[in-house]
Amino acid sequence: MCVSGTVEAVREQFGQEGPPRVNRRTALLGGAGAALGMAFPTVTAANGGRRRGRRLRDLTHTFVQGFPVFVPGTEPERETIADYASDGFYAQRWTFGEHSGTHMDAPGHFVPGGRMSPEITPRELLIPIVVVDISAKAAQDPDAEVEVDDLIRFERRHGRIPDGALVAMDSGWAHKVHDPLQFKGGDSFPNYHFPGFSQAAALWLAERRDVSAIGVDTISLDPGNSTTFPVHVNFLATDRYGLENLNNLGEIPPRGATAYVGLIPWDEGSGGPCRVIAAW
Repeated sequence: MCVSGTVEAVREQFGQEGPPRVNRRTALLGGAGAALGMAFPTVTAANGGRRRGRRLRDLTHTFVQGFPVFVPGTEPERETIADYASDGFYAQRWTFGEHSGTHMDAPGHFVPGGRMSPEITPRELLIPIVVVDISAKAAQDPDAEVEVDDLIRFERRHGRIPDGALVAMDSGWAHKVHDPLQFKGGDSFPNYHFPGFSQAAALWLAERRDVSAIGVDTISLDPGNSTTFPVHVNFLATDRYGLENLNNLGEIPPRGATAYVGLIPWDEGSGGPCRVIAAW
């Protein structure tokens, strides 16, 4: 954009107009196109220009300067590098770590030789989503975990967790995001307190239900009081990914929605910010 003649061209136009245990990659590549076609059916115009179709909900926090991050002092920063008055267009430059905002942890984030962002297949980014609500116990214990018993209770009420699903924890934590101290439950590691998955539950989902991913509405897959990160280490080692800082999980059905995870295929990315949308 920033080339000679840009300002003049814009103004003229306005004037004229006014190490995985299992390699899942090959299997997941098959059928990716069909999944993309079925998940979001064509919407048709209705009266007044409104559109009919599936219900949609954004599960993404707005990416803002200062968004809470695990390591204090590495919060996202932005600056304006072009404005309408001087340049004829508007643009920003952002500085942030890959694990900022609503984002993915790819297997390679914790696993040497694990898959990186460009290797996550389309099939893994368009998947069923189920939401396990632990907000009641999280309100009593900020270090609450999704346990195997929570998953079993979920299935008794809502049916079996689908193969290939994203299993998301709703702890009620998303509303704390505007207060970094409350959101993290402490000022710095290792003094954080927020909910997450237990190692047993995460591996149960990988081994018993063959899920594609787990997700949380907090800053880490592991609970805040963890110092060894067993979920990151062991779940990502199964060649699956995690999503952190999800939003609005209480506003979608516990089961029956499809999630689209809009990850940019960053070169050598250990994950990265993404737009996560649910449709049902």
